Amino acid sequence: MLENYFPVLLFVVVGLAVGAIAMGMGFLLAPHRPDSAKLSPYECGFEAFEDARMKFDVRYYLVAILFILFDLEIAFLFPWAVVLEEIGLFGFVAMMIFLGILVVGFIYEWKKGALEWE
Repeated sequence: MLENYFPVLLFVVVGLAVGAIAMGMGFLLAPHRPDSAKLSPYECGFEAFEDARMKFDVRYYLVAILFILFDLEIAFLFPWAVVLEEIGLFGFVAMMIFLGILVVGFIYEWKKGALEWE
């Protein structure tokens, strides 16, 4: 019974070994030259430890929400592409309508300037 799981165990061990070797090579061979620009906060556009009541730009969050929205279309495209032959013309037209609505939304956001970063 346990011999059936040997390929899975081997796969996990080889995967962990490849990851450990790659990380070890990165630590050993990569140059270590920290400076203030590399250590500065970059995720949200403002300092991480400041007054909690400060004003901040919400465009970062708007771009993040838009990324999630348009990234989810890929989650719908993969299963659709797999079963395209079975669903036929109806499925193709339904997906083209879905993609058309997403394109209209994308153009609207583009024209409104939501994708511009100042």
